[in-house]
Amino acid sequence: MSLLEIKNLEHRYGNHTVLAGLNLTLEEGEIIGLLGPNGAGKTTLMKIISGLIQTYDGSVLVNGAPVGIGSKSIISYLPEQTYFRKSENIRSAIGMFRDFYADFDEKKAMEMAMDLNLDSKQKIGAMSKGMQEKLQLIFVMSRKAKLYVLDEPLGGVDPSTRDYILHTILSQYTENSSVLLSTHLVHDVEQIFDRAVFLKNGRVFLNEQVDILRAETGMSLDQYFREVYR
Repeated sequence: MSLLEIKNLEHRYGNHTVLAGLNLTLEEGEIIGLLGPNGAGKTTLMKIISGLIQTYDGSVLVNGAPVGIGSKSIISYLPEQTYFRKSENIRSAIGMFRDFYADFDEKKAMEMAMDLNLDSKQKIGAMSKGMQEKLQLIFVMSRKAKLYVLDEPLGGVDPSTRDYILHTILSQYTENSSVLLSTHLVHDVEQIFDRAVFLKNGRVFLNEQVDILRAETGMSLDQYFREVYR
């Protein structure tokens, strides 16, 4: 049984087709780069997998079951935009996550917040955008999920924080879980990817192990990305 199995997925916004018969199968134990230019459908696909978009044609199975309450309990989703209430602080947000998710590790979240020099008493509304993005990633990666779905987790952070985040991703996932991560920073992130999935014209253009792709093309993942989408 595959961790994620998508068949003939189609989604439209009005008259605009975003996903056009997309097929994709992913297994446990991999870090997968979901790559493509703006408008390729990455965020839409992630929202469908995570259950935030429910109007589509085709089949989406997570761990062998349709997207629903069961799949939401094993998916940890990081959206592109933050969703915390501005009046909350880190401690109150931790309490919310602890009550909402049975797999949430409160101790791990506090340790990561300290590592990233976040004040647990500071109101989230008073934090910079970068600090809020750090906090959101902390909460997502403090769950013991089977599938981590991360939409542009590195866009607003400095290089040292980026290294910490990549280390956290590498140390968190196991042979029984996978990470699906979208990014435009291919050069900075490609070293952690086991597999790359390229989206183009609403479909999967490429789904290949990164080592095989490098061997067959003689290019880095970043170079191949630029070649495909130039």
